Amino acid sequence: MVMYSNKIGVMVDSFKLDVRAGIKKAKEVGADGIQIYAVSGSMDPDHLNKDQRKELLNYIKSNGLTVSALCGDLGGHGFTIPEENAWKIEKSKKIMELAKDMETDVVTTHIGVIPEDETNSRYGVLQDACEKLGRFGDRLGATFAIETGPERAKTLKKFLDSLDCNGVGVNLDPANLVMVTGDDPVEAVTTLKDYIVHTHAKDGIMIKKTDPKIIYDFFAEGGIGDLRLEDYFAEKPLGQGKVDFGAYRKALSQIGYEGFLTVEREVGENPERDIKDAVNFLKALLR
Repeated sequence: MVMYSNKIGVMVDSFKLDVRAGIKKAKEVGADGIQIYAVSGSMDPDHLNKDQRKELLNYIKSNGLTVSALCGDLGGHGFTIPEENAWKIEKSKKIMELAKDMETDVVTTHIGVIPEDETNSRYGVLQDACEKLGRFGDRLGATFAIETGPERAKTLKKFLDSLDCNGVGVNLDPANLVMVTGDDPVEAVTTLKDYIVHTHAKDGIMIKKTDPKIIYDFFAEGGIGDLRLEDYFAEKPLGQGKVDFGAYRKALSQIGYEGFLTVEREVGENPERDIKDAVNFLKALLR
């Protein structure tokens, strides 16, 4: 029987508690590590001085945990609007510095929908922003990881191949692919193998296919008319959606990925139970 060496992480914010209570819950459900949103509130890098960062890291370690990644998703339309990018790039750099202080090299985010057409003006805007952050990551020893979902894996790979830096990678979320683009997560692992630095463990189903840009515009704008997201996709507990986790895990092993599988649960009335069930599901998968 194959034994996998991956560690299991959980998104602290999925517990819907404050950061320290979420860290304690992560330990209680049996996780090895945590991912934390670091864009506002107590985790805003502007609100954490050097001593506070050290104290937080010590608290994480005292619970037997490590940080798998920080989430630096600044919302809106990502980096597709040129007028917003100056402040978003500077904020993202601060989050990458905070990540290093938390002893992780990874910051994950959504950058906005990458157009398939390279002549689309948004393509160049995204390239410029990602190259600035990627070069900063090169100097810092950190990776700015684009989360899968808004575009197909082959479109994301083409975009990454076009960048003149090494500090931009991929946070592979298999459920986003299944729910929004209809991509096969196993094929996505192979396509993006040179870039994967972190993964989410999430499951779901597509109900009705539509343009992914419509879905992500809905998230960015807090709703669009009478559009109902539940008509298009649904997140499910691990093992109850369309992600073939056995094949997905095998594919990750075949490309040599030994990093975290981090549980992200964005719906559900009892997040603690759901996250604990997900951790147990992954433990069985990794045996």
